[in-house]
Amino acid sequence: MKGKVWKFGNDIDTDIIIPGRYLIYTDEEKLAEHCMEGLDPDFNEKTNQGDFIVGGKNFGCGSSREHAPIALKAAGISAVIAESFARIFYRNATNLGLPLLEAPGISKEINEGEEIEIDLEKGVIISASGKEYEFKKLPPFMLEILENGGLIEYIKNKK
Repeated sequence: MKGKVWKFGNDIDTDIIIPGRYLIYTDEEKLAEHCMEGLDPDFNEKTNQGDFIVGGKNFGCGSSREHAPIALKAAGISAVIAESFARIFYRNATNLGLPLLEAPGISKEINEGEEIEIDLEKGVIISASGKEYEFKKLPPFMLEILENGGLIEYIKNKK
């Protein structure tokens, strides 16, 4: 996976990812239109398919809404890399096929706008300068879930 980095800080909650007033929508494109708008009103217009978010600690805290990872994925985000994640957000994102990569200290290392590459199997992030950063490798069963596009597709394909 290769893409551009969009950087956010600590404690990015699900209301920041997708404000509560948009929870009436289930359409992914409509959710993507409002993704991260409280911090960057033009976020959806600036992102491209395959881009990444780099965050600090406790990314995805707040409510257990699935709308948040759906909005990120629909906005083109291929993975979120952060120092830590809220537990329920982590589970929801995995179930929906959005990789979350835990990399302590990463928010100090990677800059907004930087092009990076991620190797999920090796557990490394490679910056444009060639510097490598490790993240906690995902277990094989989680890689399978993500490769299938989420838990439901994974289960369907196991039959």
